[in-house]
Amino acid sequence: MATRKTRAASFSIASNSTLIAMKTVVGFVTGSVSILAEAIHSTLDLIAAVIAFFGVKASDKPADIDHPYGHGKWENVSGTVEAVLIFVAAIWIIYEAVNRLIGGSAPEMLEWGVVIMGISVVANTLVSRYLKKIAHETDSVALEADASHLTTDVITSAGVLVGLVLVKITGWVILDPIVALLVALLIIKAAWDILNKSFGALVDARLPKEEVEAITSLINEHTSKLVEFHNLRTRKAGSYRYVDLHLVMPKTLSVEKSHAICDHLEQDLKDKLKVDYVTIHVEPCTEENCPECQMSCKKRHSELPDTVNMP
Repeated sequence: MATRKTRAASFSIASNSTLIAMKTVVGFVTGSVSILAEAIHSTLDLIAAVIAFFGVKASDKPADIDHPYGHGKWENVSGTVEAVLIFVAAIWIIYEAVNRLIGGSAPEMLEWGVVIMGISVVANTLVSRYLKKIAHETDSVALEADASHLTTDVITSAGVLVGLVLVKITGWVILDPIVALLVALLIIKAAWDILNKSFGALVDARLPKEEVEAITSLINEHTSKLVEFHNLRTRKAGSYRYVDLHLVMPKTLSVEKSHAICDHLEQDLKDKLKVDYVTIHVEPCTEENCPECQMSCKKRHSELPDTVNMP
């Protein structure tokens, strides 16, 4: 899995590097602030891809003495850093667009801009789909963030493309900085979404509601073997899911059987719900006249032989 994630991140780096060079050259040649905004956007995509590359490599390292819970949160760190960088880029684009609105200078040689934006739309569409596929299969937060960047880049590139065509047709040069401002707003929205998802795991936010409900439902399937459960806690680090809970067992149940029930539940959580780490604390039932405890006791006595050899 680690190799697939690393390969996908490397492919994103190569694609972004090529598009940055093309957009930057054409942006300066044409003088289009919207193309330069896209060049900045792609530069941030490249930085995000590099961060994702090192993030997935670091997150897949095995647990060690200094990091007994593994390195999964490196993916969340990389996603958070990416979001902050995107916010910075959006502010710079807004600043340049406002200056262009005030200055009113007109872009030139727009045909080159149209061609480059068209290439960018096609290339980023293909790469983002590839990254989303690998992110879904490996549950990689870093690759998902990188794919989100590129998806936003597809939308903004298409917007810049339409804006350049309209400038060429109508001669309304004001459309160029206006499109750049719209690009900045879309970038801010994408940055917020990435930050919201990545930062949550850094502060040990619980798993999504639907996942917690699935975990609860699976535990309830085992209630015939235990009294109850409580203190269910969940969290996520990178692509790794953690679950811990307290199981209340019949007080007459042996340690061996209690351990067997815990092993069975743990394996079910791992196999059926892709939970990576499960911690279970067993407690004896303290309720007087507990029907589950009485049933367990009767079952134990029924399993004894009819005659017992006394010494």
